[in-house]
Amino acid sequence: MGEKGMERRLCQRFKIAGATVSYRRARLFASKSKIDEEFCPVLDLSRGGVRFLTQKPLKFKSRIVLQLSIPGELAPLDIKGRVRWSTYNAGQSYKFQAGVQFNPYGLERDQNAPQTLTKIVGLEQRFIGSDAPAEPSAA
Repeated sequence: MGEKGMERRLCQRFKIAGATVSYRRARLFASKSKIDEEFCPVLDLSRGGVRFLTQKPLKFKSRIVLQLSIPGELAPLDIKGRVRWSTYNAGQSYKFQAGVQFNPYGLERDQNAPQTLTKIVGLEQRFIGSDAPAEPSAA
């Protein structure tokens, strides 16, 4: 068994002040325009996933489509992923926190566009080091 609090992620996480996520759960016959929740604050982001606040609990392993909005960017990034965890956020204005792992990048079905990875790498270079030194999160 691993050491408690040991960092397992391969991608460095970073924060972007004012970044938000809107999402919809991927359903078989759902409208692509129906959003389940909008403007959820992003806590941190990496090439591999995102952690954000939400009012609704998200089901483990559920497929999800995200629209990541970054202040100063013209259009949101569309990213597909799976919920890796969702936990109660006691005593906070948002009732839950969620972690979503992004689908692989590529040209196949259900993969994220390679251009999305390029955009995230650009954001990473722009925002890592813009605040305090990056440290592993306790979450």
